[in-house]
Amino acid sequence: MKNLNQNVWRLLSLSLALMVTVSFTSCDDDDDDMVPEADDIVDVLEKDSNFTILSTAIDVADLDGALSGTGPFTLFAPTNSAFGDFISENNLTSEALLGNSDLADILSYHAVSGQVMAADVSAGSVTSLTGDPFFVSIDPDGGVWINGNTQVTATDKMASNGVIHTLDYVITAPTMSIAEIAVENTTASDPEFTQLVAALTRAELVEAVSGGFEDNLTVFAPTDAAFEALYDALGVNGVNDIDLDLLTNVLLYHVVPTRAFSQDLRDEASLPTLLEDENLTVDLPGLMINESNLVPSMLNIHATNGVIHVIDQVLVP
Repeated sequence: MKNLNQNVWRLLSLSLALMVTVSFTSCDDDDDDMVPEADDIVDVLEKDSNFTILSTAIDVADLDGALSGTGPFTLFAPTNSAFGDFISENNLTSEALLGNSDLADILSYHAVSGQVMAADVSAGSVTSLTGDPFFVSIDPDGGVWINGNTQVTATDKMASNGVIHTLDYVITAPTMSIAEIAVENTTASDPEFTQLVAALTRAELVEAVSGGFEDNLTVFAPTDAAFEALYDALGVNGVNDIDLDLLTNVLLYHVVPTRAFSQDLRDEASLPTLLEDENLTVDLPGLMINESNLVPSMLNIHATNGVIHVIDQVLVP
């Protein structure tokens, strides 16, 4: 009888131990199920009230699946205010923007493959998910800009599949060359660059400023009024009366063989030009190139092959 009682007691003890083990195992499994997954880029944007327009646009453009993928991605994200400014300045409506057939490309232009933290950002060309490059500049105070007109205002907002940096405007890829922009402006309601285009045509330099992203030029473009002042100084009636060699040299002197946005310029820098052995001098406090003033409202006109800065005098080497 004693042995029977001992056996029953052993069986009860073993059963109790097994129940406790199963109980703890079940609790561990429940705890694992309760651990939330980290938010991906799409989730992070959806939970931030500053990015409701961007979140809606990503959904409409059917990019939420892609941006929820493994990645990693770096997203330069315009705020609601940034979208508002872009819509207003381009005479759009929210409906027109969201209904744009190129919406997916516009948004993809803001994204880069790979995780690029703020500390790793450097000036230069960056290839977006569309395959088109955008261009990063770092101003003298350390501010980071894209395409000369959009500033990075906050950085390193982390997601499980990448990182988000905040923008104060919407970036778009340029679609026209320097030459095409100049020509288009000659027929605007307030025409400009008519004399520059005439000069480039006579000197057979239009093709030289008609390239794509593989080219990198900065053109300091004189206004029509600047050319008229040059004609008066030379005592001529127009570009056709200027010696062709002189005209060609003057035009080459206005072109720097690098894509330099205003944020890339440094005070007292000497910029080599396409005219051999001739440089331009930067005066940042005076906002001048040599003796000519830069026109503040007409800086960083972005083209496929470079950037245009408008000046109020013709530069003569």
